[in-house]
Amino acid sequence: MRVMLHAHIDTEAGNEAIRKGTLPQMMNSVIGQLKPEAAYFFPNMGRRSCMFVFDMQDSSQLPSVAETFFMELGAEVEVVPVMNGDDLKKGLASLQSRA
Repeated sequence: MRVMLHAHIDTEAGNEAIRKGTLPQMMNSVIGQLKPEAAYFFPNMGRRSCMFVFDMQDSSQLPSVAETFFMELGAEVEVVPVMNGDDLKKGLASLQSRA
């Protein structure tokens, strides 16, 4: 299932990860693990934030993904199912067949 992970990084934990040089390594590791179709990095509500859209094969992947952000960056993490345009068309077409 395609999901979007949105992490809001704690400022002090993010500062420390930058000082130690571990933030780039951690993000590279996450990208390698998730193999996202999209990854974005941006400020949001005054905090460093990142967003990854990736295919979650099984819900058991959630702890290994989210815990990295919780434990290493004190982040608030949201994971939600998402669709692309093709997914939306397919879903809407199935609604029309029921009407």
